[in-house]
Amino acid sequence: MKTVILAGGLGSRLQEETTTRPKPMVEIGGRPILWHIMKHYAAHGFREFVIALGYKGDIIKDYFLRYRERSSNLSIHLGTGDTTLAATHTEDWLIHLVDTGERTQTAGRLHRLSAHLAGEPFLLTYGDGVADVDIPD
Repeated sequence: MKTVILAGGLGSRLQEETTTRPKPMVEIGGRPILWHIMKHYAAHGFREFVIALGYKGDIIKDYFLRYRERSSNLSIHLGTGDTTLAATHTEDWLIHLVDTGERTQTAGRLHRLSAHLAGEPFLLTYGDGVADVDIPD
């Protein structure tokens, strides 16, 4: 089952943090809120995520595009620019990053994700709501 995460809001209540990054990317313990949410769902066996992007969505895209490199040891040959990633454990997640529009409201975001959800049941959460919830229950 897929987990949909709404991560496109303006984050106006955390304005001191969200002028430079979207609210789901505010860090807790050195990791973004979004990562903590995904880690919690993955602990319950849910490892496919559809993330509805909007405000500063490019920052979320950049984070996941470079995630493996950030999480790994690497070797760089400065003369050639060749880079080798050392075998490092990273999460086995499938993440769909979908631009749903900067000013789109919740229902509109879900509508724009319909091609990724294919009429199947899915889980839904906000990208700023970290909680200790027994998801399967």
